[in-house]
Amino acid sequence: MDLGIKGKTALVLGASGGLGGAIAEALAAEGVNVAIAGRNMDALKARAATIGNSVKVLPLVWELSALDMIESHFETIERQLGSVDILINNTGGPPPSTASGVDAAAWSRAFDSMVLPVIKITDRALQAMKEKRWGRIITSTSSGILAPIPNLGVSNSLRSALLGWSKSLAREVAPFGITANIVLPGRIATPRIAQLDKARSTREGIDVEAVVKDSLAQIPAGRYGEPHEYGDAVAFLASARASYMTGSVIRVDGGYISHV
Repeated sequence: MDLGIKGKTALVLGASGGLGGAIAEALAAEGVNVAIAGRNMDALKARAATIGNSVKVLPLVWELSALDMIESHFETIERQLGSVDILINNTGGPPPSTASGVDAAAWSRAFDSMVLPVIKITDRALQAMKEKRWGRIITSTSSGILAPIPNLGVSNSLRSALLGWSKSLAREVAPFGITANIVLPGRIATPRIAQLDKARSTREGIDVEAVVKDSLAQIPAGRYGEPHEYGDAVAFLASARASYMTGSVIRVDGGYISHV
């Protein structure tokens, strides 16, 4: 199926990581030029190498909490690739924590790195999207917004804020031909999931293998997802074929989330 997005420009946040990188690769495979943003240039260059030379790839070292850098980064993208048609909001998560007893400064740091940058970067991308009357805003969050994950109190809370924001935004931008959707990963085999499995192993005093076995028992598909499977789902949401899908929450989880 031709997704109808060849030649468009995407900005993928957190693109040096497992999910963001897989999304960037899936979009590039559809002929989309991609700006890949992350904190480490070496990691971004490695990701660019996996994408290859079939499209233009622009690595950008981007500290999301530095809101004053948003404009200059967008100017660089627009100068080298054109205005952003597809925005992938994908941020790292905070360290494991309870929902109570967390220092106020820790809540503020997490908000400033996970929530506020997503909102302000989206505001900047919307300028050109509204002029062209076409755009895709896809925010990758966590299954914790539907089924709170134990010991991820801060993450569950702040990612839920993005759910309310995205749903509200979808209604505002639909008249401009712009869609806004949330995508939820289940247990996708990324370094982040490996980190969380290890944290649970330490917390509960059990082997990591036992943690993984318990997780697999809760996934009807019987396995962790592969990053490329997540990337492919996001690429479809970014496509011309998904023009009537907006305000939605799409699960890519192998049936892991049991809630209706």
